Amino acid sequence: MLAHDPSAAISAIAAEAGVDRRTVYRRFASREELLAAIYDSRLTAVEEVVRAARLTETAVPVALHRYVEGIIEVNRAWPVELTRMRAEPSIQDRRGRISAEVDTFLQRATDEGFLRADVPDGWASRLLIQLLHLASREDMDSPRAADLLVETFLRGVGAR
Repeated sequence: MLAHDPSAAISAIAAEAGVDRRTVYRRFASREELLAAIYDSRLTAVEEVVRAARLTETAVPVALHRYVEGIIEVNRAWPVELTRMRAEPSIQDRRGRISAEVDTFLQRATDEGFLRADVPDGWASRLLIQLLHLASREDMDSPRAADLLVETFLRGVGAR
């Protein structure tokens, strides 16, 4: 719901969740506190995906597929409007660490010859983010969406 209507009222969020708004207010003092908890949960799920993908020690294609499939699943489970989430001060440091880990992985992929070195700095990272958003909205299961995304990514910016 918050992905489609970031300004949704607590009563609408509660109705979508199948609970009374008083139930939500018992747990969260404000809408901002609820959003912070949602963002925290989403970010925790992303951190787990990064850990499970083993970006530093697993072969690049395998790690990339694990990461992509996991992020597609997180995006589908936690479909929130990300611009507001990125602005939330309580998660900026954690999100920065995750981004740095993924950027380090993409540099490793470049160093090992899986990605082209002749593209502008940050291009592969920005492209991967856009492909993840696209794949998350496709009506196909996560493994198939990940297969298609990884193939598209490696052929698009992969080394020739």
